[in-house]
Amino acid sequence: MKIELSKVQHARSAKDFPEIDLEQDEYVVLHIKRSRIGLAFIWSVVAIMIVAMSLVLIFFTNSDASIDNTVFQMNEAASHYFRLIIFILYILFFFGGFVAQSIYDSNHIYVTNRRVIQKSRSSIFANSTNIIELRRIEDVSFHQSSLIDHICNFGTLRMSTVGDETTYTLKYVDTPHDEVKTISHLVYECKKTNDDTSVK
Repeated sequence: MKIELSKVQHARSAKDFPEIDLEQDEYVVLHIKRSRIGLAFIWSVVAIMIVAMSLVLIFFTNSDASIDNTVFQMNEAASHYFRLIIFILYILFFFGGFVAQSIYDSNHIYVTNRRVIQKSRSSIFANSTNIIELRRIEDVSFHQSSLIDHICNFGTLRMSTVGDETTYTLKYVDTPHDEVKTISHLVYECKKTNDDTSVK
């Protein structure tokens, strides 16, 4: 019965997560994504830059400005080109926001009944995939370093391995204590199964 259930779970995971290669009878237990709050930070920066550029545009192109300073005065042609530059900057800010969002969303972790698969991206071209067997994980923890982390209930998930002492992290994880609890349980069950098998 247990074998049949694992096959059903494997088939469902293979359908829901075609981007990862699952082994026979392996299935996804947990899919950890970054908190959506991080996107609010990204687009807040974009919004601030757009507002700042808008204020600069108004200041330099307002013909009714009361400032008596010929340094900031523009003729019609200069004002036209200045507006064009600001418009291009708007486009670049929006493009940068979408690129940053894409990179942010490309960082996640799949936890199966056998392995942890971490997909990381730090730039448009820099990406990596790390695969860790559950039985090699020595410690699972999370870290919250600021007041915002506690208020919004997100933090950095950490997993360290046996032997090479490599630490794998994922920032901006929602409810990290729940994720740590689930992964720790899976690691315990995996090691227990391996111990039972070796004894037999």
